[in-house]
Amino acid sequence: MTFQHDFDPTSLREYDIRGIVGTTLRATDAFAIGRCFGSIIAREGGHNVVVGYDGRLSSPGLEQALVDGLKTCGLDVIRIGRGPTPMLYYAATRLRAAGGVMVTGSHNPPNYNGLKMMLGGKPFYGAQIRQIGEMAATGDVVAEAAGTDLSIDIAADYAARVARDWDGGDRQLKVVWDNGNGAAGAVLQRLVRQLPGQHIVLNGIVDGNFPAHHPDPTVAKNLEQLIAAVATHGADLGIAFDGDADRIGVVDDKGQILVGDQLLVVLGRDMLRTHPGATIIADVKASQVLFDEIDRAGGKSLMWKTGHSLIKAKMAETKSPLAGEMSGHVFFNDEKWYGFDDALYAAVRLLGIVARMDTTLSTVRDALPHVVNTPELRFNCDDRRKFTVIEEVAARLRAEGAKVADIDGVRVQTDDGWWLLRASNTQAVLVARAEASSEAGLDRLKAALVRQLEASGLAAPDFSGSNAGH
Repeated sequence: MTFQHDFDPTSLREYDIRGIVGTTLRATDAFAIGRCFGSIIAREGGHNVVVGYDGRLSSPGLEQALVDGLKTCGLDVIRIGRGPTPMLYYAATRLRAAGGVMVTGSHNPPNYNGLKMMLGGKPFYGAQIRQIGEMAATGDVVAEAAGTDLSIDIAADYAARVARDWDGGDRQLKVVWDNGNGAAGAVLQRLVRQLPGQHIVLNGIVDGNFPAHHPDPTVAKNLEQLIAAVATHGADLGIAFDGDADRIGVVDDKGQILVGDQLLVVLGRDMLRTHPGATIIADVKASQVLFDEIDRAGGKSLMWKTGHSLIKAKMAETKSPLAGEMSGHVFFNDEKWYGFDDALYAAVRLLGIVARMDTTLSTVRDALPHVVNTPELRFNCDDRRKFTVIEEVAARLRAEGAKVADIDGVRVQTDDGWWLLRASNTQAVLVARAEASSEAGLDRLKAALVRQLEASGLAAPDFSGSNAGH
């Protein structure tokens, strides 16, 4: 039987394949992904692939279609069932599988879903995802063959492996966890039973309708329930996950949010105790406070491009033991863990640090240098125009003699602080952020950003989101 398939062009993203179920992503797309990705594995001499899925209502159907496509390539498919994305990464690593595919909509609305892939233990992204589209359009797949599928339960093994790296002292913590009705539910319950201290789990039932709140811990509104529970229980800290638990949110004992870069300061200082001089990586959206604090603690801070696949690749290149993004992806790549982003694992490592502290997490957070910054500002810009705008802005800044880092977009350093403008790799939007030591300085940075946008014919972004103290 000949094979040919056309994807909706909006579904093939930089880091994954994603769309609106029934509109831009269907079971036929999942089958085609299996057929093409499976062909890549087969041509490289691989014979097995691990598949998992999250708690979304559409995930079981998409998973079945994906498995059918993979089997048609003659592969042995190992199905680990419903769970968090990091469990899929763990299974593929532990079982030495040639590839892994996770059916997940991550933190997107309930009507979205998608697929994340790994090949040979490495992220599958960028040109590789575009190759999937080209293979499907031209029917460039291996001949049909009869593969197999086997269901296994790796949840207990994964939970035990995560719990094994808890390294706190005798202090008994009280911790509130907000699963957000996401895919980590059953695994989280297994995990907390193996950890010392007292653990309160909110929204532990997996429910693809996300009845409590949207599962995105980078949005402050989604942490309100967790903050209230930390106060009610007098907890030492609170932990939240996104829909597939590869991103973490943290609140301290006062209910204050630790954003991604503040969390990385805490984790980074601890990592540098055992890995002095190590390189710690963060994305271009991170606070200057993070880079300064890592350097002050004896590490080498490295600013890199936003995107979990890009961060993983840079970690491998620099042999960095720790990296993180403002979005809450945290990557441990020391002698203990495997280098992939895992919110459950990051939580356990954080709990060990807090349990060894002779003070509270809020004391550590409050002692960080205080800066003011905008939230992440996202505003529409045509896909064909967004990268050109960045080039125009960069050229003008260079002509002005500005201090610019162009690792990912433009990050401009001034006496007041810095501002950033970059093009999203996954959406038709530009992303901006600014940070200063004072409100007056922040106003000047915002004005400089607006001037550059207007010079490229774009309106100012909406700055109405309150400036965050940091």
